[in-house]
Amino acid sequence: MSQITSNIKSIRDIMRKDTGVDGDAQRISQMVWMLFMKIFADKEEEWEITIDDYESPIPEELKWQIWAADEEGLTGDNLMEFVNNTLFPKLKELDITESPQARIIRSVFDDTYNYMKNGTLFRQVINVINTIDFNSNEERHMFNDIYETILKELQSAGSSGEYYTPRAVTQFMVDILNPQLGESVMDPACGTGGFLTCTIDHVSQQVKTSEDTQIMQSAIRGIEKKPLPTLLCTTNLMLHGFDLPAVRRDNLLTKPYADWSGNEKVDIILTNPPFGGVEEDGTETNFPQKFRTKETADLFLALIIKLLKDKGRCAVVLPDGTLFGEGVKTRVKEELMEKCNLHTIVRLPNGVFNPYTGIKTNVLFFEKGTPTEDVWYFEHPYPEGVKNYNKSKPINIKEFDLEKAWWNNREENQYAWKVSAEEIKKRNYNLDIKNPHQAEDSLASPEELLEQFRACEQNISSIQEEIVKVLTEALH
Repeated sequence: MSQITSNIKSIRDIMRKDTGVDGDAQRISQMVWMLFMKIFADKEEEWEITIDDYESPIPEELKWQIWAADEEGLTGDNLMEFVNNTLFPKLKELDITESPQARIIRSVFDDTYNYMKNGTLFRQVINVINTIDFNSNEERHMFNDIYETILKELQSAGSSGEYYTPRAVTQFMVDILNPQLGESVMDPACGTGGFLTCTIDHVSQQVKTSEDTQIMQSAIRGIEKKPLPTLLCTTNLMLHGFDLPAVRRDNLLTKPYADWSGNEKVDIILTNPPFGGVEEDGTETNFPQKFRTKETADLFLALIIKLLKDKGRCAVVLPDGTLFGEGVKTRVKEELMEKCNLHTIVRLPNGVFNPYTGIKTNVLFFEKGTPTEDVWYFEHPYPEGVKNYNKSKPINIKEFDLEKAWWNNREENQYAWKVSAEEIKKRNYNLDIKNPHQAEDSLASPEELLEQFRACEQNISSIQEEIVKVLTEALH
């Protein structure tokens, strides 16, 4: 176990003893705002050297170095009094016009809370955090791995339609779209920043000068509507070297569809919008009548088409339900195929999003500006010997070498097939088209199916008998 892994485990164990921290989400939120303060303090040491006349937006007495760095410093009730009655109120009131850094801190603390109640335990957490040097490249790199383990603990996210995209899928989507330095890249539902950080890693290889760094930092941005993922994303981007993390807390679906102007459009959109999620009443009225629905993924797909520049590129994760769904889904798919070239759908197998959901998903790749003529499908197979993905054996980036080798030299094969736009229109824009080169899902023999059916019937019958028995007893 690395030192940082050990540190995070220690923090987790200490927080579990505190009566104020209730459950994983609060513990992660608490841990992340404290880590953010330490990361910001370490970044300020760097900025004082690299930014001319840098002035900290944090008042002296609120700086981590002053109240937290001394392991013999504030503790117990005095520490909690300071955090609750001085630190939080003042950081929530920072003047955002003072500097970009002030805006970041204010955005972080606007929706952040201190859950810990025990000042002695709080001091213990601080002292563990102080052992990490975020200016050390080695420790920063190691922390990125730990950071991903923190994200995996947010399993409750699955209940609201939010699924953190596996790193391999994110990497594949970025590799295929191949963002170039200067191209504007956006994730309109960025969560904790997986697509943004992957894009940063990709574009960083093209950065040669400080001007290039500025160009990259101004071109990559994300929007997230919930406070905890926004805080995680901001911290994540800072760990990836972004001095001014370009993540904004907002919900783009609440802006009227007609109000988006040309200068707000982007070259590339990479995203995994929440699916199964439902928007608040009235959100759909921001969209034209034909797109009105409360289904989050449908609204985002309609918005993505609008937000892309001419020749803009997109890779988006969507569930099977979008492919075969009707009504508004049909109209959004018609819009997609008329306004964009939906050139590829990569069909992912079951279990890619385990442990969050077993829903089957797809990655749609399209370019705006010309209507679709043909859609290529590629059915991603499980690796040899694998029947499903799970927490300990997730999908791996090497598996996508199959798609990458085929991408620029397309031919039909056991995994790939092509369907004309005309055929899809005849199907009323049902994009859920099975692989013609694969046998239908291997069904059991008729005898086995009959046996399974009888066993199922017997099970239902015994449950019905049990219900009748319980009700009878209750009525007597």
